[in-house]
Amino acid sequence: MDFPIISREDPLYLASGSARRKRLLEQVGLPFRSLPSDIEEDLGGDEPSLGTLRLAEKKARSIFPLSRPGWALGADTVVVLDRAILGKPESYNEALSMLSRLSGREHRVITGFCVLNPLGEIAHAEAVETLVRFRSLSGQEVEAYVATGEPFGKAGSYAIQGIGAFMVQGILGSYTNVVGLPLCELIKALLAGRALRAFPLA
Repeated sequence: MDFPIISREDPLYLASGSARRKRLLEQVGLPFRSLPSDIEEDLGGDEPSLGTLRLAEKKARSIFPLSRPGWALGADTVVVLDRAILGKPESYNEALSMLSRLSGREHRVITGFCVLNPLGEIAHAEAVETLVRFRSLSGQEVEAYVATGEPFGKAGSYAIQGIGAFMVQGILGSYTNVVGLPLCELIKALLAGRALRAFPLA
């Protein structure tokens, strides 16, 4: 069956209101429409990769009635230190604690994403992992960063694309995955699933 190709007339439907994910799609010129999902971001007892995939699919399906007859995208990002999942801080002290734990150490950022075709079938689902190493941080640096307000609403209490870049000593893997959406893998999946004929778009 032939499905509509993603275009300005038939945009990709993003199950997220995340400013970071929207900026990434705008950066590569992929037409999209944001339809924020109300799915609770709870991995339960799932292993992080499986949990992010499950949530990504749930998010995509939650907007599917609104996205038909288009392609829908859901995504979920988590920060994992050892076996601990670091979510979004709920307080100043929790942000301080997370960043102090990440200081001088390597952690994983995992983003699961799921693409549904216009029939609501899974066209592609994948969990992408990036290793991130923080330099050692002083207590003063951690406090000053939390005071900027940037850590709030961010998994792991930092934004690599913002002020938080000063803490990142190095990464291994996709940079955009750490921001919230692995663009290389997403575009590859859309091309393979024939949601796009070619890329970049004219």
